[in-house]
Amino acid sequence: MMKLQTSTAMRGSAIDNKRQTHSATANGSCHACAPPLAARSHEVIGVILSNAGVSGRCSQPGATRSTVQQTLDNLETLYYANASLGTPPQQFRLHIDTGSSDLWVNAKNSPLCQQGGNQCGESGMYHANDSSTYKYVNGVFNISYVDGSGASGDYATDDFRFGGQTVEDLQFGIGYESTSPEGILGIGYTINEVAVGRGGLDPYPNLPQKLVDDGKITTNAYSLWLNDLDASTGSILFGGVDTDKFHGTLQTLPIIPERGEYAEFIIALTGMGQNGQNTSIFANQNVPVLLDSGSSLMYLPDAVARQLYQKYNARFDQAQGAAYVDCDLANQQGSLDFVFSGVHISVPLNELVVVAAVSRGQPICLLGVGPAGNSVAVLGDTFLRSAYVVYDLANNEISLAQTNFNATTENIQEIQKGSDGVPNATGVPDAVSTAAVGTGGPRVNGPSVTGGLGGSTGAAMPAATANPWLGGAAVIGAGALLGFNGF
Repeated sequence: MMKLQTSTAMRGSAIDNKRQTHSATANGSCHACAPPLAARSHEVIGVILSNAGVSGRCSQPGATRSTVQQTLDNLETLYYANASLGTPPQQFRLHIDTGSSDLWVNAKNSPLCQQGGNQCGESGMYHANDSSTYKYVNGVFNISYVDGSGASGDYATDDFRFGGQTVEDLQFGIGYESTSPEGILGIGYTINEVAVGRGGLDPYPNLPQKLVDDGKITTNAYSLWLNDLDASTGSILFGGVDTDKFHGTLQTLPIIPERGEYAEFIIALTGMGQNGQNTSIFANQNVPVLLDSGSSLMYLPDAVARQLYQKYNARFDQAQGAAYVDCDLANQQGSLDFVFSGVHISVPLNELVVVAAVSRGQPICLLGVGPAGNSVAVLGDTFLRSAYVVYDLANNEISLAQTNFNATTENIQEIQKGSDGVPNATGVPDAVSTAAVGTGGPRVNGPSVTGGLGGSTGAAMPAATANPWLGGAAVIGAGALLGFNGF
């Protein structure tokens, strides 16, 4: 089991939407900590997630043998891991992304990194000639995301180090051409690798699978605890769960296949409500939703987003894909409630209000909900912080529980092989295992919705005509300030 650590220092420069276009569409710093190891259960690897507004800080709580500890930085409301590639090590800050499957980094000599302003300095740059363990694989690496960013170049293997662990000969992409300075650590299904979709090649063992193949964890599964928006710590555990980080028991749901294959972490959302009324927004629907740590916000069916904007007096800017709200909304009581075949997850209202920037001494706030359009809905970090999530790739299942915010103790247990391998988890009787996932839409060749609440109805979102936080300046100006990538 492997435990990872993150820290967050929201700089307010962007709210990211690093959702990968489906693999068939791919076209397109801080030193890692090595804390002392102590005994924990066999085959546990962990990273502590710090969210204290300090970039690159490494905390070193007690850990046991076969436990790996590392810091992730949550910058711009996203979660990062500090790691290295090569011999001698070249340092990187990698964006943790359950919505994609490839690890990739920018090349030192890429046009983007050669521009002024040290664009790639924080995330790191890879130079193949500086590593004695570099090996070329092929030239088919070419990935793109729905926010328009992407990278292309070579696949290679090299030694990957994080949290004091070394994974030898891990395959990754080198971005010789790139539109994003951020390196990405995709930890999804191997079938969603761009080598499969674009190159027509067989899947290769990405990081989670390589940890299994190398005997570092028992099964291809990990759990995610992001903690609350202002928390100082959270964690991702490869191969294990921490039963002190959630309330009650984990409840297990089936992942929904796409075109007959398990490719992404899509489950069925069957109801939504507010303030404890679990079905006041909708009930008895089978809405496919993607659990994606690579999206800062959640993206809900347009009809639902529109209802929430009206409820919270949000002003939606179509050009920027942002819904602006009064920051005082975070001080109100209430919740947004999600139902998955009887599993209830409640998101407190103060977890939905994201301070994205400061202008003239005043904060600018976004509601952490965007419209999904014709794409599959996405439950990003504004949802995931309120849920403890186990991603079980080996059994094609997701286990959920209400998070235990700011837990100060830990009880880490290893995930075993087999259908009942997740500790403290029970299957949900008659859980929905299918939903209307289409084959096209804004995520080109990626999943879209084909009925029910999905898709745009053509009705207008509540308009944003002026932004009170900018003294009457147009909202699009705020969007430009935020660097928001429109949906």
